[in-house]
Amino acid sequence: MSARSLPVPAATRTAFLTVRDAAEYLGLSPHTLYVWRHRRQGPPSFRMGPRGRVMYRVEALDAWVREQEQADSRSNTSLSPLNTAPRMRSDYDASA
Repeated sequence: MSARSLPVPAATRTAFLTVRDAAEYLGLSPHTLYVWRHRRQGPPSFRMGPRGRVMYRVEALDAWVREQEQADSRSNTSLSPLNTAPRMRSDYDASA
């Protein structure tokens, strides 16, 4: 039996995603992931195997989504400008 006909273990299929599968998982286009990878943005990815196929770990995608939620003031109320007291401008001259 050749290496091509061996079944891929289920754990491997679910632990790593191709660009297309990762894009579907995140609700994005594969092109977006390619652009982000080129710009060194977005979720972490790596090359796997002799052909250098770009892959994503599911756990890394989940962690990246959590980071995005924490960085967004709509999801993280501690970052919301509506929850902070108004600040006086430092260059404002009250004696004028």
